[in-house]
Amino acid sequence: MRVFLDRLYALAGGLAAFFIVLICLVVSAQILLNILARLGGPSLAYTIPSYADFAGFFLAAASFLGLAYTLRHGAHIRVNLVVQLLAPRPRLWLEVLTLVGGGVMSGYATWFAASLLGQSWRFGDKSPGIIAIPLWVPQIFMVAGLGLLALAFLDTALETWRKGAPVLVDEGGVE
Repeated sequence: MRVFLDRLYALAGGLAAFFIVLICLVVSAQILLNILARLGGPSLAYTIPSYADFAGFFLAAASFLGLAYTLRHGAHIRVNLVVQLLAPRPRLWLEVLTLVGGGVMSGYATWFAASLLGQSWRFGDKSPGIIAIPLWVPQIFMVAGLGLLALAFLDTALETWRKGAPVLVDEGGVE
């Protein structure tokens, strides 16, 4: 199960990186088209329809899909001012409690995001750009990312409890 979950988190992280590359490609292509228009005049003025909308959707997908991978690699911002002062046993309890709390909050956010996705599907909501994209399409990545984050929080809490020590190290990696 550990290998499956790690591969799932890595897949989500890879998809997040893919969406970042797509942002770079779309924005770079639009910049090149703008340069071409300036050099060649109005006859060479082209634009990528709704490129800003696409870049925004890609950013949302990258942000949400990267959450679980980032958590499992200890790269989320952590405030250790209180935790580092605790003895090992209370630190373990606080670590597990915090991870479970994060899982519950992420699960709650997932539930609401899935509800929003369902409403977008039912009502046929579309983006307001030149190219109208059904909003449920980018919302799928938000729901998937939040669901994976909730799973990663609970997975990490369980692993921390089983090992009897925090698994997320301060140096930015998983032990």
